[in-house]
Amino acid sequence: MGGSHTFISFDLKYFTVGMTSLEVFDKVLIVNFGGQYAHLISRRLRELNVFTEVLPYVRLGKADVVGEILPKYKAVVLSGGPASVNELSFFKDVVMELINSGKPLLGICLGHQLMASALGGVVEPSLPEFGRTEVSIVKEDPLFNGWGAKEVVWMSHRECVTTAPKDVEVLAYSSSGCLAAFKVLGKPAYGVQFHPEVKHTVKGMTLLSNFLDLAGVRRTWIPSNYLRLVAEEVVKEVDPNSKVLAAVSGGVDSTVSAVLLKRFLGDRLIPVFVDHGFMREGEVAEVLESLRKVGLNPLFIDARDRFLSKLEGVSDCEERRRIIGEEFAKIFLELSLKDPSIKYFVQGTTYPDVIESGVEVGSHRIKTHHNVGGLPTWFNLKVVEPLKYLYKDEVRRLGAFLGVPEEVLRRHPFPGPGLAVRVVGPLTKEKLELVRKASKIVEEELRLAGLYDEVWQAFAVVGEDRWVGVKGDSRDYGYVVVVRVVSSDDGMTADWVRLPYEVLDRISRRVTSELSNVTMVTYSITSKPPSTIEPC
Repeated sequence: MGGSHTFISFDLKYFTVGMTSLEVFDKVLIVNFGGQYAHLISRRLRELNVFTEVLPYVRLGKADVVGEILPKYKAVVLSGGPASVNELSFFKDVVMELINSGKPLLGICLGHQLMASALGGVVEPSLPEFGRTEVSIVKEDPLFNGWGAKEVVWMSHRECVTTAPKDVEVLAYSSSGCLAAFKVLGKPAYGVQFHPEVKHTVKGMTLLSNFLDLAGVRRTWIPSNYLRLVAEEVVKEVDPNSKVLAAVSGGVDSTVSAVLLKRFLGDRLIPVFVDHGFMREGEVAEVLESLRKVGLNPLFIDARDRFLSKLEGVSDCEERRRIIGEEFAKIFLELSLKDPSIKYFVQGTTYPDVIESGVEVGSHRIKTHHNVGGLPTWFNLKVVEPLKYLYKDEVRRLGAFLGVPEEVLRRHPFPGPGLAVRVVGPLTKEKLELVRKASKIVEEELRLAGLYDEVWQAFAVVGEDRWVGVKGDSRDYGYVVVVRVVSSDDGMTADWVRLPYEVLDRISRRVTSELSNVTMVTYSITSKPPSTIEPC
């Protein structure tokens, strides 16, 4: 099969249940201790063509680790986290089970400290190490193949292993004397104090690749094989005599989902584009054109008045998300009532959507994604989510494999509720139009500067804040517009973009000149975390 595109034209009648599944992929388990980099570890291993799953550590504390959890995985990685080892002393028994199981194990930061503590080492407060730090490799090991005697890594800790356990080989020290890496004697188990998943660890990907080699993990997580997984799930989940509705917004996730399933379902897939009135300026026409380019001719529903009548005056963003999710569900349910053969509903849910909506045990709900936690309980169409295992960058790679045009794949992510979550305070038509026009100015100026494709998202936000201004020698009292431009790989973390001052200046002058009711423009310089990308 390799990278051939001929696979995507396979007829489903040639597939049989059990022909392939997620189980055919070698999987690596990431045990999440609440660290900001847990999903970054997962993504880095995905980049090495390995399938990963992220589970909160509480799952392991309540399960039969050796009998129930470990048989599903080829290797295990323990993530970092904000807790102290002393706060997780109750988890030491589980860590010892992992070490003694013989399953390849890599502890990172807190995971490294937990392993050392469980083995009898001493972990205590130390000189904090944050950012770039030099480590010295004191013993050769296959884990460090390709590394020099000294390398720059990324550290982020206030405690470290000050006394090594007796049953380990010390492999590296940091410049401040902390134990930076060790191997458990007689076991394929390693601990590293630094973060190989962070790009500032110069040879971090080399280390992660070395670990996968030591663990014997096969690198088979590639787009063509992922299509086989989707094909099997369609065979198992979708009645061959039924039709499937696909919500398409023109965004990467929904477009790739629909294109992917149309290859398997043909005319049984019914793409539906609902204009809820919260799209960007000129976006409706652009979306319809881009969808037709990829072979999707969607059923178009103008529901602008319907949504606005429900949302005008609503201040709470979670309530807006709930209302929007409910209205979408009503529209699709109405379509299914007109055609009883419609039994299924496709969504472009991705792995970060699932995590942020708090669906995973142990995760906090950051915000409800209307395509995960927003569907009402009475919605009786069965949901199909072909991208639920993927991160955003993987969705783009899959879309490129499927032939989705670059202009679609390069579109900035856009929330399902659209501009409705970029208005803070009571939602009004006035503020909605301000956000729409200001966001267009932001995008236009980034394109003129050749920066649009270099950033993850760029938009404007309007709240209740006002600022006294002077326009035409007269006192004015207008809105404050916040401009938000961030860089990211998958939306799980993000950094604010250091735009050139001249670009910021042009944006500010245009917004205050072209929008008569705006007197102040500010620029958001907070990363995610601690902020989210969207304001609410």
